[in-house]
Amino acid sequence: MPEENYYRLLKETFGNKENVVTELINLEAILHLPKGTEHFISDVHGEYEAFDHVLRNGSGSVKEKIAECFNEKDVDIDDLAALIYYPEEKIQLEKDSRTPAELKKWYVQKIQLLITVVNYASRKYTRSKVHKALPSRFSYIIEELLTEKQQETDKQAYIQAIIDNVIQLNQAAPLISALCYVIQRFVVDHLHVVGDIYDRGPAPDLIMERLIHYHSVDIQWGNHDIIWLASMAGSPLALINVLRICARYGNLTIIEDRYGINLRPLVEYAYKYYPKLDKFSPKLDDETNFSAAEKDSLNKIQQATAILQFKLEGQLIKRRPEFLMNERNMLDLIDYTKETIELNGKTYSLADFTAPTIDPANPCALTYEEEQLLEKLLRSFQISEPLKRHMDFLMERGSMYLCYNGNLLLHGCIPLHQNGDFKSLRVGQTHYSGKSLLDFFEEQIRYSYNHPDISADFATDLLWYLWTGECSSLFGKKVMATFERYYVEDKQTHHEEKNAYYRLRNQEAICQEILKDFNLPLTGHIVNGHTPVKANKGENPIKANGRMLVIDGGFAKSYQKETGLAGYTLLSNSYGLQLVAHQPFSSVKESIEQRNDILSTKRLVERVESRTTVSETNIGKKLNQEKKALETLYENYDFY
Repeated sequence: MPEENYYRLLKETFGNKENVVTELINLEAILHLPKGTEHFISDVHGEYEAFDHVLRNGSGSVKEKIAECFNEKDVDIDDLAALIYYPEEKIQLEKDSRTPAELKKWYVQKIQLLITVVNYASRKYTRSKVHKALPSRFSYIIEELLTEKQQETDKQAYIQAIIDNVIQLNQAAPLISALCYVIQRFVVDHLHVVGDIYDRGPAPDLIMERLIHYHSVDIQWGNHDIIWLASMAGSPLALINVLRICARYGNLTIIEDRYGINLRPLVEYAYKYYPKLDKFSPKLDDETNFSAAEKDSLNKIQQATAILQFKLEGQLIKRRPEFLMNERNMLDLIDYTKETIELNGKTYSLADFTAPTIDPANPCALTYEEEQLLEKLLRSFQISEPLKRHMDFLMERGSMYLCYNGNLLLHGCIPLHQNGDFKSLRVGQTHYSGKSLLDFFEEQIRYSYNHPDISADFATDLLWYLWTGECSSLFGKKVMATFERYYVEDKQTHHEEKNAYYRLRNQEAICQEILKDFNLPLTGHIVNGHTPVKANKGENPIKANGRMLVIDGGFAKSYQKETGLAGYTLLSNSYGLQLVAHQPFSSVKESIEQRNDILSTKRLVERVESRTTVSETNIGKKLNQEKKALETLYENYDFY
């Protein structure tokens, strides 16, 4: 009966058999089109300007399309590319430097060139998809210009009249901008963000706004995204960690100004109990933007949130023995009379350990003042409308992993033992590993997020485990040595041993076992973020005979000295896969004036023998299902 109802609804949608036939022909034609370009990007860490630039240039795809359209001798490809990336800014520069007559000539030339690029970039899409992508304000004009351009008729006067009227009515600048954004839209069909939008950089909120308005996007959660989701899901421990990291990198304005969360109670608490200590000096890219008082504030807040974090972490470890983290209950390992700590059977002196609110008899206990403070902060966090909108979008478009067009996209790792076997997490009587582990994590994340009023349930605690637990696919290390880096001077204690995955992922057989566990073809690829590729030390982002592609090259400025680059991105089009390396982004002004693309190299990862069509993609599978349903409807039309 439900199947009959489905076909009756389908029949109502199409109205008659002729419409069904038309749609079947349309679907069959779409299945034979070349697949659209996928753009992969990871670990942007709040660096909005660099992220936005890479989206605008499609990791070099825009310039490639221009070069395919024109002869370099006839058209200044770099200049046209700069216009397409930043149309408003480029138009303003031309207005400032040209006479009205020169500007009119420039408008005519650029409109004609841009129409050619739009026409070329939209070739792999249906007319319906092209029409839907055009801005309504200029839809008719663009379609007319595109049609006449394609047909090469004797309507040059007609085309010229359209362009002349556009200029006369002062619509040339907005039309050119619209054409530029249409080109950006057509060059990249779908965007994959493989984790870590948040933390370190100054503008994750702007990145989220950009993604919300992007035409087609999915997100694989990173460890830094998870602690923000966990905060909205009701974890005071995750919230305090978010605040500590923001204070460490001088980004509390994200919390206060962008998300409207009142931090005055935290500031007052920090000043009440903590002195300024050099080791808590914030890591700032541009110290000239911060006054001495602001730096002191960040210093003290970082101390206060660190101690609160260790208290809450100790409480969680005690109530979740299944997490096997007893050795990480740092406050219980301290000898408060001697100011030492015992780690792995060895005793270390504590340096500048200032914790005036700790009761040595019960180190993890919160004071009444601290309980009230956390309650206020968590409430403020959860009622922030812009933050809630961003976290809802992360949940809607996000997942722990994604199987897409034969590839596995995940931020961190698949936890492995040293011999390559899947490492498992035991919960009750059930062991989870490989795909089942990530599925279990996602199920718990969604449950916790949908019950934000509960703060100490298993699901919410598991979100913290994803940040720091040994079997977390997002963390990928044995321990997180935050406490040791703050308070123990012996740097051997700062070492964080990576999961065996990061050694074994160089082996093709291991990668293929992982692909097999996710029901993917052995010829597929694993696309990874999370660990910056140290290109300046000779590390290769292409591993395991091309089965493993690591695309975190260091968008975060704090990593760039380590990596020698500012990020990798990946492109997958109907011809194959290309890895793109990027240089650090300076400014929009420099990008326009010096026509700097920040691309350093493009490396071919894989080239297919024949162009991949839509029928071979995830979208193609859905269209084939629709096609089968319509064929059934057509054959039984009178019955339904």
